[in-house]
Amino acid sequence: MTVAYWCAFVAALLPYVWSMSWRWPVYSFKANLSPRRFEETLTGWRQRAHWAHLNAFENFPPFVAAVIIAQQLGVPQSTVDRLALAFIVMRVAHGVFYLANIGVLRSLAFAGGAVCTIAIFLSAV
Repeated sequence: MTVAYWCAFVAALLPYVWSMSWRWPVYSFKANLSPRRFEETLTGWRQRAHWAHLNAFENFPPFVAAVIIAQQLGVPQSTVDRLALAFIVMRVAHGVFYLANIGVLRSLAFAGGAVCTIAIFLSAV
């Protein structure tokens, strides 16, 4: 498997990393009966971790599509791999900055991840 495909795997797991960060030790089986209602009661860093979780899900499909398309169209593997690794770095930073409530850096990391996805798509043109 290529580095880019491994990055797609990591990107698929990132939403769960952010989700698990706030769930322990406060998440109980009672909360599991109506998780959406429970998530609405979150505050502080736990709420931000939940938002990072949702955002990671939103950014996964375009990234994976870009990787698959670029590889199918014969973009040099080193290009796809480097951009995919940069995407993962940006998305991990985004989540960390989200939890730390550092809005400006969070937005820059988000933009960096988006630029990586766009660059992977455009490399296939």
